[in-house]
Amino acid sequence: MMIANSLDNTFAALADPTRRAILARLALGEATVMELAEPFAMTQPAISKHLKVLERAGLISRGRDAQRRPCRIEPKALAQADMWLAQYRRLWESNFQRLDDLLDALQLAEAMPDSPRNEDVKQEK
Repeated sequence: MMIANSLDNTFAALADPTRRAILARLALGEATVMELAEPFAMTQPAISKHLKVLERAGLISRGRDAQRRPCRIEPKALAQADMWLAQYRRLWESNFQRLDDLLDALQLAEAMPDSPRNEDVKQEK
């Protein structure tokens, strides 16, 4: 249940494009709130609200370095989301592989003029 709540918080935080952009910036290295606010047409308090959401989800942490409070990305929450998504990634990759195999078989059958599959198609015409 705790992992489900963690995933809910992670995906809710990732649902907002501003928060995803903040994470993308933090993936390059830590930054202050002012540095994170620069590219956005919003106030520093609005950015701080986004940071609180990211922090509650465990996606970022804030440190203290003299007068600075640098933010840094925390990979654990993203790793949990990636593990959850990996299950579905494997399912879809398996489905795509079966589709590729079917398409290969159909192309091979079309390339062979005397194959039983092509005889069935000729009779239907």
